[in-house]
Amino acid sequence: MQPRLDFYAASPDALKAMIALETAVSKLPLEKHLIELVKLRASQINGCAFCIDLHTTDAIKGGETTRRLFAVTAWREAPFFTERERAALLWTESLTQLSLTHAPDEDYDVVAAQFSPKELVDLTVAINAINSWNRLAVGFRKTPQA
Repeated sequence: MQPRLDFYAASPDALKAMIALETAVSKLPLEKHLIELVKLRASQINGCAFCIDLHTTDAIKGGETTRRLFAVTAWREAPFFTERERAALLWTESLTQLSLTHAPDEDYDVVAAQFSPKELVDLTVAINAINSWNRLAVGFRKTPQA
């Protein structure tokens, strides 16, 4: 697959805004490993090879196990995730596939039981950010280094 264009070079101002958002997400007081799981799951759903590669690498550097990373696609059946992580993954799927799910009350109730209102907004912003990065990377065919 050939990259379509370098979106960083094509619109530096737009990417400055994206980087500012990512910087803000990195400073949110949510667990770093949880954010990496969320980024990985959204990237899997969106088929973003670049982001999957990046976030599995970052998660491993942060101490995440490969066993858990391999199981993210089947998190409902895997016994390796806490209830809080499961809620975050559920909310990630619900928002990433918004046109299909419409973020149902059942999903909101699960995540709201595990996260404070502030944490819920922070989590949602993190999900929004990775979905934006996925759309840039997939849309412009950014691929991981071989």
